[in-house]
Order: sequence, then structure tokens, then C-alpha cells
Amino acid sequence: MKLNGQSVSRETQARLEHFLQLFQKWAKTINLVAPSTLSDAWDRHIVDSAQIYQLSPGAKTWVDLGSGGGFPGVITAILMAEQTNGWVHLVESNNKKASFLRLALRETNARGSVHAVRIEDVYKEVPDSDAISGRALADLDKLLEFSKPWMDRNEKCQAFFHKGRDYRSEIKKAHGRWQFDLVEHTSVVERDSVILEISKLRHLV
Repeated sequence: MKLNGQSVSRETQARLEHFLQLFQKWAKTINLVAPSTLSDAWDRHIVDSAQIYQLSPGAKTWVDLGSGGGFPGVITAILMAEQTNGWVHLVESNNKKASFLRLALRETNARGSVHAVRIEDVYKEVPDSDAISGRALADLDKLLEFSKPWMDRNEKCQAFFHKGRDYRSEIKKAHGRWQFDLVEHTSVVERDSVILEISKLRHLV
């Protein structure tokens, strides 16, 4: 099987397909994503989320902010499942969504764990990170604020954020408070969307 042009094993494919079944079942009773996207969940959510890990593969410690329905955090954890190192810390304060995430990680044998706390309270539980992800959570300025403690501790830490067609205005706003290196990756799923790769984050005094 190929995912965004990259081969994945049968085991990984089986894990992704099982996760999709769990997701579709739980989405009937919990608002995990916009209902209008459920019919095309494989492309809109799983394939889209896979881009994150594929931009920065390997055994890393990830923090996924506002994991919600598991995108991209659970997908990253599944793609990492066949490695012996690396871990994804999924941060989701909604207890019902956190319960779904725990079940999904357990049943897919993915490399991740769930922190059912507010983002502001997770820094003590997860002091270090190599990579940060977030999807449909907040504007870029707020995401950088959330990311700063980890990026301060690890100068090589990178952040990857999905953004829609208005992303340029978010970048402009963020540059009012922050200095950072930026790489824009065009989404392979949605033409008007991008993944912003952030590094070397500094707060402007």
C-alpha cells in the first residue's frame, strides 16, 4: 500500500484501517470532526494527517496538541508503531475524546499515550519534545505560544501545523510577536491548504 506516494507495510495498513473503523463508530455519538467530512474520512483525515509524520520520519518524541479525533496524533503513532523508539504524547482535555484516543492507541498497538489535561498543564508531564503537531486547533500565534516551552528546551525541536487558505494572514499576525524559520509544504490532499514547518522560534521583546 502507498500513502501519499510512500509505501507502508501490511501491518501499518491494517492498523490504519482498524483505526478508521473505530473512528467511524465513535463519531456517531461524539463530535470528533465536522460531520460533513465523515464520508471521506480516509482522505480528509487519515491521508491528510499522515503528511505530518512523512515530513519528519523516524524515532522522535512528538507532542500532538488538541488531538481530538486522533488527527494527526494517532496517525503519527500508528506510522511509528513498527519502530522500537519514539513516542507520541496526545494532549486532549475532553474526557470523552481522551477515552476514544486511549482505546484507539491500545487497539492499534500504536506508540502513544494520552494526557487528558489542558495544554498549559502538560509541560510538567512532558518536559521534552523533538516535534510538535496540531490540526484545527488555534491560530498560528496561539500555537507558537503553546509550543514555546518545548522549543526553548530543545533548539532542534520543530513544529508542524496544518493550515487552510487563510494561513498567510496568520503568518503575518504571528510575525508581530515571533521570529521563526518557516517552510511551507503544500498539502497533497487539499490544494488550498499547507503544513507550516516552524523552527528556531524566538519571542520578540
